[in-house]
Amino acid sequence: MKRLIELRVATLLVCMAATQAHAEQPRINRGHDPFFQISKAISACPTPLGPLETEKEWLDDSHYRIERGNSCWIEGRCRLPNAYLYDAEIAEAVQRRLANINYATHWREQSTLWLTLQRRFIYVEGCVAPGFDKQTFLAELAKTADVERVIDNTIVDPRAAQLPYRTLANPDKPVLEPGN
Repeated sequence: MKRLIELRVATLLVCMAATQAHAEQPRINRGHDPFFQISKAISACPTPLGPLETEKEWLDDSHYRIERGNSCWIEGRCRLPNAYLYDAEIAEAVQRRLANINYATHWREQSTLWLTLQRRFIYVEGCVAPGFDKQTFLAELAKTADVERVIDNTIVDPRAAQLPYRTLANPDKPVLEPGN
C-alpha cells in the first residue's frame, strides 16, 4: 500500500512538473517576422503579442506557414519563392512610406501602433484616437511596394474588455473579431 501511494505521489509530481514546464514555454519570434512599434501617442495601449509564440504554437502552425508562404510562388503572383522572403524588404520600405503618410494623416500624433509583417501582409495593431482617419492611413500604408494586404486590428478604447489582437500581458485571452 505504501509503495502504491509513493507511485501515485511520484506520478502526480511528474505531471505537475510537465504541466508547469508546458505553461512556462518561452514565446519568441521563431519565424523572424518583422515586428516593431511605430507610434506612442496614446498611453496605456495594450502591447500586442505580435509574432511571439511557443514552440508548440510554432509546430502547430508550421504546415500552414509553409503552404501560405509558397502559394504565391506556385500561383505565379510572387517574384520570390516564398512570400515570407519579402518581409525584410517591406519593413524597410514601410519606414519610408510612413514618413510620407504622416504629413497627410498625422498618425504619429493620434496613435500608438505596432506593425507585424508576415508573408506580404501588414498587421496594424494598437490604439487610435477617436476621429483618426484610419481608412486613409491603412489605404496609404497598403501602397507600400510588395504589400498584398493590410489588416486592421486597432481599437479606440485602450481599456476595452476584449481586443482584436493578442497581447503580451495576456497572450491566451481570446480576441474579438480580429481583422485577419
